[in-house]
Amino acid sequence: MGVVTPKNKEVLDFKGLHLYHSALSNCAMRVRLVLEEKKLPWTSHHLDITKKEHITPEYFGINPNGVVPSLVHDGVVIIESDDIIDHIDQTFPDPPLRPESAEDLEKMYWWMRSAVDIHVRAVKTFIYYHKMQGKMKQSEEQREAYVKLQTNEELLEFHRQSGNEGFSPDEAMAAEQTLDRFFEEADARLADYEWLVGDQFTLADITWVPLHFTLSGAGYDFNRYPAVEAWANRLRERESFKKGILEWCPVF
Repeated sequence: MGVVTPKNKEVLDFKGLHLYHSALSNCAMRVRLVLEEKKLPWTSHHLDITKKEHITPEYFGINPNGVVPSLVHDGVVIIESDDIIDHIDQTFPDPPLRPESAEDLEKMYWWMRSAVDIHVRAVKTFIYYHKMQGKMKQSEEQREAYVKLQTNEELLEFHRQSGNEGFSPDEAMAAEQTLDRFFEEADARLADYEWLVGDQFTLADITWVPLHFTLSGAGYDFNRYPAVEAWANRLRERESFKKGILEWCPVF
């Protein structure tokens, strides 16, 4: 689990569930979805990433990668959205968001891990190229502040590229091809089942539906995947989707 020891000691005294998040972040959307599915009370610490509100020593003192979301639960800091939602589901098991069988549980974790694995190289690259290219340039002061705080090499490289020369058409195509492979598999799966792990709504669905939402907003063509579209439409009808995504980000 992604538990970290914060340098910002202020959060150690927090009681209950405190979420550092951004309206636009698909990773943060996952956590809000789970909190709403569980109907849990939580304290919002919203950071506007378009205004670089997350690039501060105070926030890097909570999350050493400087990204959202971060959950503080009774003074314990958990980063990485998949670890956060798994923690919430295991700590607050009603209603359950995981299957009972070991086989299905492994399938759920496979979908969750896969979304994390392709987040920077495929999801973020596609979205930045098609929606944000040229709009995310950093000032010299912002760039210096980020480089001084950030130690994650993958994120440093991503922001060097996205904030300066941008991604090339070949890089965007490679990202899209990666996405295609996963959504082809999801479409085949969902042609036979209601949810990604059979007949039970799980953390796997919660992990992937924000990607559908944000990628749709960036122009990814989901018309090729009718079963995925039907699945996404089912999810949009859930109260957790309306509260966890649409109330914070009506349009991506």
